[in-house]
Amino acid sequence: MSTSGEHGYPDTGHTRTHLPGGDPYGGAPRRTPRSSSRSLITVVGVVVLLIAAIAFANRDNSSSPNTPAKGPNQPTAVPTAASGHTPVTTKQNGIPTNFPHTKQGAESAAANYAVALGSAEMFDTGWRHQIVDTVYASDTAAAKQSAMDRAYSDEKFLANIGLAKDGSAPKGQTFISRTIPVGTKTTVSAQDSATVEVWYTSLFGLSGETSKNPVTESWYTTTYELRWAEGDWKITDFQQKDGPVPVGRDQRASTANDMTKAVEEFGGFTYAR
Repeated sequence: MSTSGEHGYPDTGHTRTHLPGGDPYGGAPRRTPRSSSRSLITVVGVVVLLIAAIAFANRDNSSSPNTPAKGPNQPTAVPTAASGHTPVTTKQNGIPTNFPHTKQGAESAAANYAVALGSAEMFDTGWRHQIVDTVYASDTAAAKQSAMDRAYSDEKFLANIGLAKDGSAPKGQTFISRTIPVGTKTTVSAQDSATVEVWYTSLFGLSGETSKNPVTESWYTTTYELRWAEGDWKITDFQQKDGPVPVGRDQRASTANDMTKAVEEFGGFTYAR
C-alpha cells in the first residue's frame, strides 16, 4: 500500500501543536464526498456501513498539581485552550503514548488516537493490529480487532473505494486517509475515566491521474470513552456523528500530483492539549 508514511506510521518525527481557544475549528474512516456523482455516493454509503460495523464490534483534574494556578486577571480556560504542558515524548508503534493522568491528558490521548484510527495504515492488517493494540484497553482490544478485521477485509467495500483485496492502492495511485483534529471537549470526567469528543476534518480517497475516487474532505465529531489502564488513557468504545460542517469556500481543487506530493511531504502532528 502506498500510504506515504502518514501520521508517523512509521515514525516521521514528533511535532507539537496546541489547539486553539475560543470557538475550536474543526478513527475510523468516514467521509462524505461533495461530488454528486453516483460512484462517490456509493462509496459514501459503503464507508458509513464500515463505521457502523466497527462501532457495533467495537478527573476532572482541576485540582491537579500539574494545573497552573489562575491569577485574578487570567481568563478561564476554554475546552481546547493550550495548557502549556510538555507534550508526550514517547511513542508505541508510532503513536504517542504515556499521557498525563489528567483531563487534559485524556483530551490529548483522544485527539492522537483519532489520528491513528483514521489513518491509511488501518487498511493494512499488520499496522491495524498494532494500532488497535496500542490505543484500546487490553480487555477490549481483541474483540475490536476481530470486528475491524472483518470490516476492513470486506472485498466489496475495498473494491468500491478503489483498493485491492489486500488493501493496497492501484499502481500509480496513492491512497489517502488522514484525520486532522481541530478541537476537543471533555463531557464526562472522573478519576480513572473520561468521555472526550474530538471534532475533526478528514481527507479520504485515491490520488492519481486515473483515480475514480478523488480525495475529498469531510467533517465529523467522534466521542471516545476512555479509561485509565496500564498507566495510560485507553479507548473502550466510541461513537461518531457528522459535523459541525463549515461553509466551503470557492477554491479550485488541487491536481492529483499536487495532492500526492502534499501528503508525502507534510507529516502529521502530535496533538497536545
